[in-house]
Amino acid sequence: MDIFKYDVYRGPNLGIYTTVNDDSVFIPHGFAKTKAEKLAKYLGTEYVYTSIANSRLMGVLMVANNHGILIPYNSEQYELERLKKSTNLNVTVIDSKHTALGNLICANDKGAIVSPLISKENLKMIEDTLGVEVIQKRVAGYQQVGAMVVATSHGGIIHPETDEHDIKIISSVLGVKVEAATINGGVPFVSSGILANNNSIVVGRLTSGPEIMMLTRAFTD
Repeated sequence: MDIFKYDVYRGPNLGIYTTVNDDSVFIPHGFAKTKAEKLAKYLGTEYVYTSIANSRLMGVLMVANNHGILIPYNSEQYELERLKKSTNLNVTVIDSKHTALGNLICANDKGAIVSPLISKENLKMIEDTLGVEVIQKRVAGYQQVGAMVVATSHGGIIHPETDEHDIKIISSVLGVKVEAATINGGVPFVSSGILANNNSIVVGRLTSGPEIMMLTRAFTD
């Protein structure tokens, strides 16, 4: 699988401002068209300009796989309609005071790990929208599981302080091998610096050679 280095807003934290599935990379309004085209080419997708809750923090606020999209309750109606029109996916608004859904949920097309901060009343909605099995669990002691784990249908990476027992559980739910890794020269909150789908991977420019090797191993079936 190809791995590319790329920065967003002159920084390596592209996973904070963008998110991706196999068909679309979701990019903030105002992002240069030439940069959007290049990022979409790397990922083998189309690009979709949008905002969530009038914010450009797509990776923090939304969750997407190839079955559906989750957005927080404070998203605008026009944002909801834009996502529905541009993707033809199920788009569900999650009514929770914890609006940083991208930081609280990790999902691929096989399973999802959901933070205990999300109420149990929302689990069925998450399961139905994303079309996957869902479990609630902390990762490495953190509630922000979406910041700790990144997974595709080929593999995944996880915060390096996660114990082996939890890695086995998370690997089982996501249906892929998950390996401990860092991003951008030692950052353990891996989702901040990576975009990964089943086509390719894009990481921040600070990601080191040894980290690229870890990613290659982790995302290879």
